[in-house]
Amino acid sequence: MLAVHLENRRVEVRRMPRPRAPEGFALLRLLCGGICNTDLELQRGYYGFAGIPGHEFVAEVVEASRRDLIGRRVVGEINLDCGCCDWCRKGLGRHCPKRTVLGIVRHPGAFREFFTLPERNLHLVPDSVPTEQAVFVEPLAAAAEILDQVRIPCSSPVAVLGDGKLGLLVAQVLQAYGYRVHQFGRHKEKLRIAAGAGVATEVVKERMPVAEYEWVVEATGSPKGLASAVRMTRPRGTIIMKSTVHGLAGFDTAPVIVNEITLVGSRCGRFEPAIEMLKNGIVNVADMISERMPLDRAPQAFRTAAKPGVLKVLLT
Repeated sequence: MLAVHLENRRVEVRRMPRPRAPEGFALLRLLCGGICNTDLELQRGYYGFAGIPGHEFVAEVVEASRRDLIGRRVVGEINLDCGCCDWCRKGLGRHCPKRTVLGIVRHPGAFREFFTLPERNLHLVPDSVPTEQAVFVEPLAAAAEILDQVRIPCSSPVAVLGDGKLGLLVAQVLQAYGYRVHQFGRHKEKLRIAAGAGVATEVVKERMPVAEYEWVVEATGSPKGLASAVRMTRPRGTIIMKSTVHGLAGFDTAPVIVNEITLVGSRCGRFEPAIEMLKNGIVNVADMISERMPLDRAPQAFRTAAKPGVLKVLLT
């Protein structure tokens, strides 16, 4: 089978043996995968990664102990937890200290023709949701995680920094839940997607608002993004940190301390609300697809995904 391999910043397509599914795992055939910013950061050296990337996917179940899964389209939660530690018993397996992570930490990813994942991690894709849109379940779940982590008062103004894939999903989700979202980005074409959902958008120039927002989501994907978010946040405000960046984000911590700003790290989320949002057409993901390429053109797909202004690149 074909598989994408990342190592020393190089993207290659290799032939590898088809994997065998251990007990409790399903064997999956990739239908569509999405290259996200984390994959690009892995290419740049994040986690010292070497191996098969890919964690946003839709697949067909080829083998499984659950007969109702076979032949069905599925998406899958990316954290493979132990199932028995304190975190797992609390339903927070994505923080399990023994976990592996699909395509990121010690579990080969989905950018290959066949791969494996625990059956308990799988979620059926509704028939009404197209495969290309279902690829967005994982990042959409991460966007909706904000609503589980912080209690933002109804109709509050919220600033979203960044107009990349995750920033656009965050802005649309928050707008759909009744918040007054103001999104700041550098690409007018990207911001039009959020504007179509009713989000107030602004192309960033030299000056940004200062101490204007009580709630700020940082999703720039840049080491400098957090410093910008701190400047925009009111005393005792809250910043939700969504960027995954290889390297250190150096910034002056004094304003955070003096202004008593709360920093909230935010990562993966529950798949159920994300699937419902796609099923009900609450967010526009179709316009976020920039390119589609077959798996054997993965090197070109990664180069394209890294270009400024490009949104989601899909591997089929």
